[in-house]
Amino acid sequence: MWRRELLGSMGIVVLAPAKALPLSETDAASGVRAALERGALAAVAALGRSGGFMDNEQLRIPLPGALDKAARLLKAAGQGRRVDELVTAMNRAAEQAVPAGRSVLVDAVKRLSVEDALQLVRARGDDAVTRFFETKTREALSARFLPIVALATDKQGLAEKYNAVASKAAGLGLLKGEDASIQAYVTRKALDGLFWQIGEEERRIRQDPVGTGSAILKRVFGR
Repeated sequence: MWRRELLGSMGIVVLAPAKALPLSETDAASGVRAALERGALAAVAALGRSGGFMDNEQLRIPLPGALDKAARLLKAAGQGRRVDELVTAMNRAAEQAVPAGRSVLVDAVKRLSVEDALQLVRARGDDAVTRFFETKTREALSARFLPIVALATDKQGLAEKYNAVASKAAGLGLLKGEDASIQAYVTRKALDGLFWQIGEEERRIRQDPVGTGSAILKRVFGR
């Protein structure tokens, strides 16, 4: 946007860039909500499909800790097929769970207060909005994901086998207690992946708000 300026007594009129108007509370709230919703929906779409986790080298869910190391030995001993089946089942379970989080994420966006939005606009860090969002939604998402993950792994007949091995490994100190259940482990890793993906979307918005094609995102994050 440009403004007209009059230079001295000569009466010469020139065009100069207009100063950005102060960001209103309403704009701040709308911008942060728009960024969150855009990031959340894009992340759900990317991960909540066949291959969303399995085909993503960054987010593919491996066997946890000592079991992952043991898996390499099993593959060398000709047991690679069983290991691959288990890893595939875990990632497919995560992919099936993610779409169920859509409503939780959208509802949380709508409940974001103006005060929180203003704080987030001023916050440092290119994923500050995502980290705040995670604190508000992770518990509810975990409760939504866990039954879906449990159903998916049970159908594959792999949960019992994993849990039997993992519980022994945990008892020997080779595995974290939180990873002794395949359902809990996959749920946690699915959430880690989801928020990582939302954070990536936030970074893209901050780096190129104009490229989003959204006037409110440009106004809030293009300052």
